[in-house]
Amino acid sequence: MSIPVVSIVGKSNSGKTRFICGLLPELKRRGYKVATIKHDVHGFDIDKPGKDTWKHSQAGADTVVISSPQKVAMIEKVVQELTMDEVIDKIRGVDIIISEGYKGNPKPKIEIFRSSVHKEPLCSGTDNLLAIVSDVSPDLGVPVFATNDYIAVVDLIEKKFLQR
Repeated sequence: MSIPVVSIVGKSNSGKTRFICGLLPELKRRGYKVATIKHDVHGFDIDKPGKDTWKHSQAGADTVVISSPQKVAMIEKVVQELTMDEVIDKIRGVDIIISEGYKGNPKPKIEIFRSSVHKEPLCSGTDNLLAIVSDVSPDLGVPVFATNDYIAVVDLIEKKFLQR
């Protein structure tokens, strides 16, 4: 059985990260194990120059794993960007995956839309849209939730994807 994925999407500065950070405690309170995926179109670097993992990478390692009693991280060089499904395939042991970004993916989406930042939503009703989280009520044929209504959004996610 595959892990359900819900993508939190929206235009730049719409509040996607803030909303995910509000969803996570409610999912955890209900006992779910959650993974998140952040899509960064600009690239990123978590390996700090001079640290051992950086030295391993500089010496030629294609994949560097750092492990401790509390966490594990893997830094893998890729020739081209992995698809969302390829990233998902690396995740194990969770009940749900919440992604930020990947707005073009076919996974179920919740759009964060703030009318003070953008003129219109990113998605339409045909984009596998589950809901809109907004300060207004755009009519896209899906439920609309307030920007801080984490309980109701987790209720929706639970009903659609997490019934045990």
